[in-house]
Amino acid sequence: MRRMLFVGLLALLSVGFVRTRSEPYRVVFDLTSRDTLEQKAVLRWIREVGASSPNAQMEVVMYGKGFELVMPERSAYIADVKEAMKNPNVTFKVCAIALRNNSVDARQLVPGVTTVPDGIYEIVSKQQDHWGYIKVVH
Repeated sequence: MRRMLFVGLLALLSVGFVRTRSEPYRVVFDLTSRDTLEQKAVLRWIREVGASSPNAQMEVVMYGKGFELVMPERSAYIADVKEAMKNPNVTFKVCAIALRNNSVDARQLVPGVTTVPDGIYEIVSKQQDHWGYIKVVH
């Protein structure tokens, strides 16, 4: 009897584990700094997540000074950004408020980078939609 109970419990736990693994892998990265170590880190994480989970959806939301990652005249990693953007599951979004506060025009960004009205709201919305959240810091 104990053995049957144990096998039944193990079967139920296995079903729960399989169901959890089938959940979509979606993560939003929060980048607010012009710090090159943080910029390099988020690009590395995108590569690593994409390699281990090719279907993972990833979004980098930039506000504060984080948008400098996607400005060709200010970023040391434009080639890496363009390479990351080749993955259809990777998006880069910049807060329009941050651009306005820093007198930057959206046309100064790498083509393909989109703007959102409010970067913080974008992140909160993603979290409400069950996206994982990573604050980019070193």
